[in-house]
Amino acid sequence: MGSGKSYWADKLSSLLNIPAFHLDDEIEKAEQKTVAEIFSEKGEDHFRQKENEVLKSFSAKENFILSTGGGAPCFYDNMNWMNNNGITIWIDEPVEIIAERLQKEKSHRPLIATVEDNNLEYFLTQMREKRNSFYSKAKYYLTGNNITEKDFLKIISTHE
Repeated sequence: MGSGKSYWADKLSSLLNIPAFHLDDEIEKAEQKTVAEIFSEKGEDHFRQKENEVLKSFSAKENFILSTGGGAPCFYDNMNWMNNNGITIWIDEPVEIIAERLQKEKSHRPLIATVEDNNLEYFLTQMREKRNSFYSKAKYYLTGNNITEKDFLKIISTHE
C-alpha cells in the first residue's frame, strides 16, 4: 500500500505501449462497489476471494502490466501463482515515505481508515512484517528513493 505500484504501472504502460490494469479497479468494476464499500458491506474475506478470482482472470491476457493491492500476494497462494504466470517485482519503499503518501488518502483505504495519524508508521511497519514473507517471494526486488524507469526496463528486458 502506497509503494508506487499504480504509479509505476501507468508510467511503464505509457513507455512500453502496453495496457496497465490495477487489480483493485478491476475488482470494483466486477462488484460495482468501491473497495471501501466491499470491505464495509461484505468484509475482507469476500474481498480477498473476489481479488483472487479477478487476479486469476488475467491468465487469459498477454502483454500487460498489473498492479495489485498490497494484500494480494498474501492470500490464496497468489504470490506463487503470479510468479508462475508473470514477472513479479516487490517495490520496497521506506515506511516513512509510504506513511506520508497515505496520510491524505486514508479514508479510501479500508485497512488504515481508522488508524490514528500518529500510529500510521507503526501500523504500516507491523503490516509489512506480516507480509514480508510473501513479498520476499517476488522474482525481483527494488528499494530506495531512487527507483527509476531503467530499473524496471532492465527487469522486463531480461524476460523478452
